[in-house]
Amino acid sequence: MSQTMTATSDRSPVPDVQDTAYRFSPKQALIGAQMLFVAFGALVLVPLLTGLNPSVALFTAGIGTLIFQIVTRGQVPVFLASSFAFIAPILYGVQTWGMAATTGGLAAAGLLYVALSFAIRAFGAGFLHRLLPPVVVGPVIMVIGLSLAPVAVNMATGLAGGTQVMPRNTALLLAAVALGTTMLTAILGRGIIRVVPILAGVAAGYGAALILGAVTGQSLIDTAPLAAADWFAIPAFVAPEFNLAAILFILPVAIAPAIEHFGDILAISNVTKRDYMQKPGIQNTMLGDGLATAAAGLLGGPPNTTYSEVTGAVTLTRAFNPAIMTWAAIFAIALSFMGKLSGALATIPMPVMGGIMILLFGMVTVVGLSVLAKLGEALSEARNMVIISTVLIIGLGGLTLQFGEGFTLAGIGLSGVAGLLLNLILPQQRG
Repeated sequence: MSQTMTATSDRSPVPDVQDTAYRFSPKQALIGAQMLFVAFGALVLVPLLTGLNPSVALFTAGIGTLIFQIVTRGQVPVFLASSFAFIAPILYGVQTWGMAATTGGLAAAGLLYVALSFAIRAFGAGFLHRLLPPVVVGPVIMVIGLSLAPVAVNMATGLAGGTQVMPRNTALLLAAVALGTTMLTAILGRGIIRVVPILAGVAAGYGAALILGAVTGQSLIDTAPLAAADWFAIPAFVAPEFNLAAILFILPVAIAPAIEHFGDILAISNVTKRDYMQKPGIQNTMLGDGLATAAAGLLGGPPNTTYSEVTGAVTLTRAFNPAIMTWAAIFAIALSFMGKLSGALATIPMPVMGGIMILLFGMVTVVGLSVLAKLGEALSEARNMVIISTVLIIGLGGLTLQFGEGFTLAGIGLSGVAGLLLNLILPQQRG
């Protein structure tokens, strides 16, 4: 917002959206809605891909943001919503143990953040960086992105469960429109449009499906979910089950988002010129993130994370007042009770989502590469190369370890544990 709000009178001041102090006012509602609009595409994407309920995701994003604000005393202007890092574990968990056990594991991941927050209080913020340096976190993030590549390609080509649900060429065309629009919006977009490339891609892909369907006479959009949905509906919450195998599988995945949390808090600190690492403190922001994620898991929603898209919108609008995120949370909770919204989201053609996923999962991989780039010349040291290569191949090669009858460790979880242990036990490089 280019112009700041001014006081209507000395006796009745209007809170300034550029003020970093928390001051709640109805006049902030519109910009709060704008912040939710920025986050909306990525927020609902995770449940749409994993089988979780989008309405529950909206509800838990709103509740999670409010929990975060309470814990941090309304000092940090961030919005919490669905984390991409957990997509692959959720897909595997639902197939292996079911939805309830998977959400129980997600709640446990939130409690791990809580435990880390207390460890930071006891040992200092440097503790987590020593335990999980870039040489561990970088390749684990890369595994998260690369392991999802087949999911994106299958969706983009119209494959679901090995069945061709849409003609391949038609699916590829829709995927290309969605992917191309997302790319161009991210690169060429100006102002607020630049931070909503996912919404732009979905809209373009959906429009292409409508046009192509009308021209060819094919039914490319299934409107049955929208027709069947009620206007008002309580979100389909899922009561969690606490299955030890599911919990131990999902917990290591939390390593990467925990480290990313540091980067997100540093980013918003740079934008607002306030050191949130010190006040309210990284230990409190981590605690808020953990409690929000635990609450989401207990209700059947995806784990939460601080959204860089919203940080980008804060940068553009200079809307630093954390109370604006309270409005975004309120709107998210209100929308979660609109059954027609969830029904409309279910009509988005799968290839449209697949096209966008090709870009987003690749970007997750690039984030891992950027973390490794922080090593500089040390990247070529034998110790670091050993850890990185082992984590990547274990994570992507399909290695599974069986412990007893009910517990297996594989994929992202196994690669995270391997990286952590190798970093602890391997000797340091000799000079």
